[in-house]
Amino acid sequence: MRVLALLSITMMSACTTASPISTVPVVQPDASAFACNADAAQYAVGQKSSASLAEELLKKTGSKTLRWMPPRSMATMDFRTDRLNIAYDDAMVITQISCG
Repeated sequence: MRVLALLSITMMSACTTASPISTVPVVQPDASAFACNADAAQYAVGQKSSASLAEELLKKTGSKTLRWMPPRSMATMDFRTDRLNIAYDDAMVITQISCG
C-alpha cells in the first residue's frame, strides 16, 4: 500500500510544472578596457626576457595579464583579448610577442 501511495505521489510530481527561475543579468566588462596591442611591444623581440621588461610590455600594450611561453611547451587555445603572450627560447631571448 505504501509503495502504491509513494508511486502515485512521484507520478503526480512529474506532471507539475516548475516555476521559472529568475535570472540576474550578467554584466560583461568592457573588453576594450584591457584590449592588447602587440604592435606596441614588437621592439622587445630579440631582447632578454625579464620581469621588468614584462611589466613595461604590459603597460605599453594595455594588457591586463601576461603569459610566458617557454620553448617546447604547450599552451591552451583559449583567446583572451586582455592577455599578452611572450614566447622565448632556451637562452631566455624573446622570440615572439602576440595577444590572446
